[in-house]
This record gives sequence, structure tokens and C-alpha cells, in this order.
Amino acid sequence: METKLYARITRQVYSARGSLVFVKSLPGVSYGELVELDVEGEVRLGQVVDVSRDVTIIQIFGSSLGITPGKTAIRVRGERLSIPVSVDMLGRIFNGLAQPLDGGPPVVPEEYADIHGEPLNPALREPPSEFIETGVSVIDAMLTLVRGQKLPIFSGSGLPHNKIAMQIVRQARVRGSEESFAVVFGAVGVTFEEAMYFLDELRKMGAIDRTAAFIAPAAAPTVEKLALPRTALTVAEYLAWKHDMHVLAILTDMTNYCESLREISAAREEVPGRRGYPGYMYTDLATMYERAGRVCGKKGSVTIMPILTMPDDDITHPIPDLTGYITEGQIVLSRDLWRKGVYPPVDVFLSLSRMMKEGIGPGKTREDHSAVFGQIYRAYAEGQRLREIIAIVGTESLTERDKKYLEFSDAFETRFINQGEYERRSIERTLDLAWELLSILPEEELAIREELIKKYHPKYRS
Repeated sequence: METKLYARITRQVYSARGSLVFVKSLPGVSYGELVELDVEGEVRLGQVVDVSRDVTIIQIFGSSLGITPGKTAIRVRGERLSIPVSVDMLGRIFNGLAQPLDGGPPVVPEEYADIHGEPLNPALREPPSEFIETGVSVIDAMLTLVRGQKLPIFSGSGLPHNKIAMQIVRQARVRGSEESFAVVFGAVGVTFEEAMYFLDELRKMGAIDRTAAFIAPAAAPTVEKLALPRTALTVAEYLAWKHDMHVLAILTDMTNYCESLREISAAREEVPGRRGYPGYMYTDLATMYERAGRVCGKKGSVTIMPILTMPDDDITHPIPDLTGYITEGQIVLSRDLWRKGVYPPVDVFLSLSRMMKEGIGPGKTREDHSAVFGQIYRAYAEGQRLREIIAIVGTESLTERDKKYLEFSDAFETRFINQGEYERRSIERTLDLAWELLSILPEEELAIREELIKKYHPKYRS
């Protein structure tokens, strides 16, 4: 971190609680400013998280153990938390404060950047409109990801969201070889086993050279877990706006981030909101997610895919609920599909991408994409309705048409949604597979333009 002049101030420490230190009000200190605490010769870095007339609250990057009232010197650095940024961060693995975890040397900075970023001028924002191919059929065909979009994944405990995240990191790309593409991956509050899984996968995959990874395990200081998403997004912004790259930022698990936010809020004795989470959690999440987008006059873009686990699979829980208000859709994982052995277990009826229509069609995916999406969605919904009827009255009353829709639904889950963890499907392969499934249905059941049927239906293709 860049060294700057700072003032030495000795003040009475009132108390220390967890990672928070309460001191007599520091004159001229602002929110977010960095301070150093001298604890019997040991220097500890902290950040101002609350300022009032009588008390200043400092969050320590580590433990407050040993901090004694009346014996702690506080040095005000006069700067906010910033990290070194460089294009050389691609191919590297860091902690939540951008310090190397891969055994490599420290980053030689091209510049320093405030982790809170710089607000984008709303008048300069361009609407997302360009397709990102993840190589996952159910996402590319039915929940299309668009450059500059915010599209979260809502998961549950024990579901394979980590595998899906790594698969997207491996496979995601933009269409067109002339485009520069990078992935920024951030893992917050993960277990040691999960951290090792991420590190091993990132080292093994061929995409590591275009990936910058940030990992803060569960044992990391709370302040590091709170800083990690912003650190990762700061690097994403730098690559996008300074190096004209299209950047996909994947952040997992944002539930751990929100739990850290609640922990700090409780330590500060703030009035709790819904289920004990701070009332400003919506604003806090929005300050990160709104860093996604495209900017007029800039070639790059920042696309964000946050991943969160819903406590008790409750989609109305404050974390997924507030996330849904901020973002442009969601991908919801299904425990029922996972029990059936379907991977990735995406519930297409609870999921949506609000920007999908902007990123599909001729010149982006394929001319038949919209029609195919609508048809397979309707056919799968009809199959699900028939499954519910069968559970009540049995199969005896089914017509031949009904049996075809049931066959389609089974094939849709086992052949289309279901996909190997290391299997990459292009959008063309995905749409061709959808046509193969649609060929199960009678042709008169297809509400698709005749010219598209003649061009893409397996019946008419040589």
C-alpha cells in the first residue's frame, strides 16, 4: 500500500469488542479513513467505521486482543483503503486485501485504487445488450447472461453452486476473438475445504491466465471478508475501464458477507432490521452490485454474478429478497432436481434474466433463439402440469399428446438441463439440442414460424 504522511494522536481507548475498538472522538477523521494502532510496539491497521461527537469506532484488520485503555497510540493515515492494481493480477490468487496467496511476489502496481470505487455517471451508462456465453445450456438458452448485467445465483446448503461457479469461470467467453475477456473470482467466508477446492481448480484450469482470484476463508478477519467483494470489483473495474476488457465478476458466497455485516452491526449495537440484519444492508449491497455496467465511450464492461445460499432454502429471506430488488433476475437452484441427479439443478420456473431479450437474436446468438426459448418453456410447463395430474388420477386418462409432453419433460431434464461439470456447449450446440427435444412433440404443436422449423427442425435437416 502506498505510504503517506500521517499524524500521531494518542487518545483514550474506551473499550474493545471483537474487531471493534471504541475511542474518544478523533478530530477531523472521516468515515472509511485508515488508522494505525500502536499496541506495545505492534502496529495494527484499522478503518474508521463510525464517527460521532463523542466516540469514533475503529474496525481492526485482525484481533483487538491486547489493546488496553490509555496505552494505545493512534496514527491517522489520511487515506481510505486502497489496493495496488495491475493487469498482471490476472493469473494470480490473492486474499481479501489483494495480498498474494499463491506464493508469488507482491503486485507491481500500475496505480492504486480505492476499493469503494468511483460512482458511474448515470447519464453515461449504456444498457446491457451483448451476449456472454457460459457454455451451460440452461443458462445460455433460457437465462441468457448479458454484458453489464447483474445476475445472481440463489442456492442452498449442499447444492453445487461452487461447482457451477468454477464451471462458469472455466468456460465463460465473449463471442468474437477480437474481444478481451477476463474473470474476477471472489470467495467470501468459505471453509478450508472450499478454499482448497477453489485454489486447486483455479490452478488446474486453463482459464487461470485470464482469471484474478480473491479468497477470504471463514477464519479470516471480519473486515477482510467485508472488503473482499469490493476489492474484487475494484480490480474488475480497472481491467474494464483502463484495459478495455469485458470482465465477469463471480462473488460467492454473499450470504457469508451479509453475516459478517450483521456481526459488525451487532457489535456496534445498531438497531437491527429484518431478522437481525442492519437496515442499511440493501444500500450496502447496492453500492457493490451497481458497479456492474457499460459506459459510453468505453470498450470494456463489468458483469456481476453474485452467488448466495438461501438459509433454509427460503427465497423470501432478507438476503435473496433484497438481492432480487437490486439485480436483473436470478438463477435459482432446485433441491428436487439435485436429488434426481440433475446438474446443474436450475429451476427454470423460479429463474429469469430480465436482460435476456436484449442479448439474443441474429448477430448475438441465433435467429431462432427467442422462438426456441418460448417453445421449450411452454412445453416443459405443460409436462410439469401433467405430472401433477398423474399424481392425482394416474396415467390411464392420458392422451398420446400428453404422453409426448411427458416424454419431452423427462428428456428436457436429463439431456438439456443436465450437463457434465466439464462439458462445454456452444450456443449453437445448445439450440440444436433444444430442436432435437422439440422433435419429440408433434409438429403441429410448435408455435414457431414455419421458415425456422424448415431451417432447424431435425426432420428437415440433412
